[in-house]
Amino acid sequence: MSGGFLPISLEDMKSRGWDGYDFLVVTGDAYVDHPSFGTAVISRVLEAEGFRVAVLAQPEWHDAEAFRAFGRPRLAVMISSGNLDSMVAHFTAAKKRRGEDFYSPGKKAGLRPDRAVIVYASRAREAFPGLPVVIGGLEASLRRFAHYDYWDDKVRRSVIFDAKADLLVYGMGETATREIAGRLDRGEDISSIRDVPGTAYITKDRADCKFDFVEVASYEEVCRDKTAYAKANMTEYDEHDPVRGKAILQDCGGRTLVVNPPAMPLSRREFDRVYELPYMKTWHPVYEAEGGVPAIEEVRFSIIHNRGCFGACNFCALAFHQGRMITSRSQESVLKEAESIAKLPDFKGYIHDVGGPTANFRHPSCEKQLKNGMCRGKNCLTPTPCKNLDADHSDYLSLLRKMRKIPGIKKVFVRSGVRFDYVLADKKGEFLPELVKYHISGQLKVAPEHCIDAVLDVMGKPHNEVYERFLEKYRSLNKKYGKEQFVVPYLISSHPGSSLRDAVKLAEYLNASGHMPEQVQDFYPTPGTLSTCMYYTGLDPRTMKPVYVPRSPREKAMQRALLQWKKPENRSLVTAALKAAGREDLIGFSPRCLIRPETKRPGKTEKEKRNAGRTGKTRRKQGR
Repeated sequence: MSGGFLPISLEDMKSRGWDGYDFLVVTGDAYVDHPSFGTAVISRVLEAEGFRVAVLAQPEWHDAEAFRAFGRPRLAVMISSGNLDSMVAHFTAAKKRRGEDFYSPGKKAGLRPDRAVIVYASRAREAFPGLPVVIGGLEASLRRFAHYDYWDDKVRRSVIFDAKADLLVYGMGETATREIAGRLDRGEDISSIRDVPGTAYITKDRADCKFDFVEVASYEEVCRDKTAYAKANMTEYDEHDPVRGKAILQDCGGRTLVVNPPAMPLSRREFDRVYELPYMKTWHPVYEAEGGVPAIEEVRFSIIHNRGCFGACNFCALAFHQGRMITSRSQESVLKEAESIAKLPDFKGYIHDVGGPTANFRHPSCEKQLKNGMCRGKNCLTPTPCKNLDADHSDYLSLLRKMRKIPGIKKVFVRSGVRFDYVLADKKGEFLPELVKYHISGQLKVAPEHCIDAVLDVMGKPHNEVYERFLEKYRSLNKKYGKEQFVVPYLISSHPGSSLRDAVKLAEYLNASGHMPEQVQDFYPTPGTLSTCMYYTGLDPRTMKPVYVPRSPREKAMQRALLQWKKPENRSLVTAALKAAGREDLIGFSPRCLIRPETKRPGKTEKEKRNAGRTGKTRRKQGR
């Protein structure tokens, strides 16, 4: 196996003595050879299987020349938009184009196209007619079914139709990628690869499906019937389980989309192997002149120890991508990575994070899921923790304790956020004291998201009293250890279920607690999530009951402004929101009020006018 970065040009390939290569991996991100970047992981996994891999990062997409520059790959082109959906990378929740892209050199925006998977696939087919095209990554994964698209404000068909790809890989992708690569290498035609878990394809013959399957409403039906859309989305969510999940069929334009069941998560041994591949852990030197790729700064001295999340927040894409089943690396693998980080020349002694989707999840939520899969229609933590929940931080604590003892490491922080209801469910009570004492860099990130229980139910979050109990324990422990550490709560405005009055109550709650968040995330309807389904249909797909949805830009702006009511630029929106909600009692001078009333300076009295005139005469006499 060759060392160094993978080739990014024909010259790189020649310098390795290659007369050809097997796979062209295309990405919408700059090339950063770090395991936090999906393109790097898939490329290194293919390399570890003995394949020659070239990386085409952020190619010029207006024609196919950049794709042809390497010559024709022997086996296939594999395409990803990068670590983010390209539309999320380009637009804010208010649909304003972003001015920066942290996954591009120098934060330069515009180096990838909108709907990058579709555009790159088109260029690949143009460059290499007849060559297999496989799409994957987050953009392909979340758009694998017919889905509501926030930017077009309509339902789009599965991305595989528009990309005209041969296969779609969803989820984390290592297992499926290895199998696809091996079968192509053995001479199997891409059209016959129909039985790989974690993949999707288009067929005219339903007999191609090799798994037990369920059907959901066709693309045409979910376009015209929001009830059908909500039911389909719920089925797609329920079947996303590697143990009990079935294939899902969805008709579209006379053909059938087949989404095979999810791949099983990597075993601990496999997980270790993926993260111990020879990553360079930095951006390619070609980006040095532009200041590098900023996205790596958050992860350069951080370690991922787990995957998956059984928190199952309805607005989060994780459950639909990584899945709800937790897998984790061995302590030995994580400690080995920590030791290697400690030897880096620019390491200052601080591990920024030992986390993942949720930092304090390190093992499956219960033993039953290993045999039966995740429970259908139930969550492990909400509305209250399941009686079978195995809330135990022992292994995670043991790992953190060992990391603290590694020579060269001064501090080990947990910054990716903890699930506070899971912390409270752990009856041993050892984790939070050690977290407070050793692992917080001044601020702890948690995600209450709202304070109104009815809204939290729609979000799939614990009720507010759980958060209050956590805060009480957290503050008590900080006092005990003489620490001045704060909580940074993540909050979402304008989520389905949140009325303007609910947003006002949240602002009241924050005001009473003496906290105004510096950052607020307006709800962003990303493809595939249950909350996005609610936004589009006005139905909660779990119950099929109507749910209130703030959709107008004006109301969304007011809800967001309410959570930052002290900012002068928000004053007019906050005033309008309080009046619209019938809460003008919060405009005044008492401590519970959010804003002060607008008052005009009273006119001058006759006496003040005479005095002002005398002052003017005096100044003129003195030559002033």
